[in-house]
Amino acid sequence: MRALILGGTADASLLAATIARAQIDAVYSYGGRTRAPADQPLPTRIGGFGGVSGLADYIRDEGITHMIDATHPFAAEMSRNAVAACAETGTPLIALERMPWDRTQGDNWIEVADVNAAVAALPDTPANVFLAIGRQHIAPFASKPQHAYTLRFVDPPEAPLPFAADVIVSRGPFTLEGELEMLRARGIAWIVARNSGGDGARAKIDAARGLGLPVIMISRPRLPERLRVESVTDVMQWLGHSTRLGA
Repeated sequence: MRALILGGTADASLLAATIARAQIDAVYSYGGRTRAPADQPLPTRIGGFGGVSGLADYIRDEGITHMIDATHPFAAEMSRNAVAACAETGTPLIALERMPWDRTQGDNWIEVADVNAAVAALPDTPANVFLAIGRQHIAPFASKPQHAYTLRFVDPPEAPLPFAADVIVSRGPFTLEGELEMLRARGIAWIVARNSGGDGARAKIDAARGLGLPVIMISRPRLPERLRVESVTDVMQWLGHSTRLGA
């Protein structure tokens, strides 16, 4: 067995630690968007594969027998490439994907299909807006430059931003208390977020509910049908191993 983990999430890091303890031969792959990714207890590669054909070649060249897609729920291109490359090479594939957030009592969500729809949902009158969507998706918001935007990135931006914005450089997970303080201090009136799910990024959603702020919630992209689980335990069982190591 030789597994390939398509990572970049907290769930992927937890899986990598579990696989390392089980002494399974595996490689952890980062997409390369973060300049200083977290260290992993497995051999690590950084960067793209070169599309479906490049990923299929990597599977063959490296003797990959199992693939785990533990990428961000919005890393749609990578997930689609994984499905296609595994189909081409006959490699078993499983997706470790956290459940999306559900609207609860007190949430003021405006659910939209994509980033362009999120831009359209913002008001025309100037407002303080927190864009919690990652730097690769912010360009469309330049069409509404009247807003005062706050952005939060893991790394400082290397290139000029497409509009004036206040940038916070910080790595999650974030606490409810910290998010409440940030939103109040900056007078945030609108939040734009992707429905990533999980606990690490949920605090801003809980804070918005507590403050009665509207959240423009971008729905997850549609992906090809694939085997999907929600826990590291499920992945380990799929690999034929237990997480109760030493028991």
